[in-house]
Amino acid sequence: MKPIELAQWPPLGVDWYYADKSVCIAHGDCREIVPTLGTFDLLLTDPPYGMSYSSNWRAKHQQLGGVAGDDEFPSYVFDWQGTVATMIFCRWDNLKDLPPPKSFIVWDKGCHSMGDLHHEFGRQWEGCAFYAGENHKFTRRPVDVIRVPRVVPSALVHPTEKPVSLFTTLIACHECTTILDPFAGSCTTARAAKDLERKCVCIEREEKYCEIGAERMRQEVFDFGACSDEKRA
Repeated sequence: MKPIELAQWPPLGVDWYYADKSVCIAHGDCREIVPTLGTFDLLLTDPPYGMSYSSNWRAKHQQLGGVAGDDEFPSYVFDWQGTVATMIFCRWDNLKDLPPPKSFIVWDKGCHSMGDLHHEFGRQWEGCAFYAGENHKFTRRPVDVIRVPRVVPSALVHPTEKPVSLFTTLIACHECTTILDPFAGSCTTARAAKDLERKCVCIEREEKYCEIGAERMRQEVFDFGACSDEKRA
């Protein structure tokens, strides 16, 4: 497969939900759209983990609901690995279903999430499997623990939303131009890529999140907030 064509932006052959000089957002099934695009430097995504995500607090107070397709980990995402690097967020118990990563990055959220309040330790971190591609090169060598406060629950626009600064850190340490996120959610990857003046294609199957993502791209500065002592869960 050839690299995605930058001379023609947005790429041809897709009915883009939103497009500007840096970001394209498609509403649809990534399994149908990605094979038409070509290869990317970086694959950076936060896919459904296969855990049937639901939080009682959020379901009751924010009504964000669950995550579409969250019945199993989408192993087919490895068919689209980046030529520079692939970074895929996952839980520790997904590792058995993944190829052995070169590194396993820990995102320390600074405060623990919900879960089983009586019979498990509070989960203060999430993981990201890292795979170096054939053209891999760091701009600087990063460390495998990233400490960035999570988005406060009251500011979430997606059930599993992550902060832009986390994605900015992951992108900025790589020499890359094009980025693919086939499970875009509210398009945090795209917002980080745009801030860094990279090209990014995002695909999301739920139209409401495509619209949220499009609105985020129209903003020059868009801060969803960070964890505070009052909002520890």
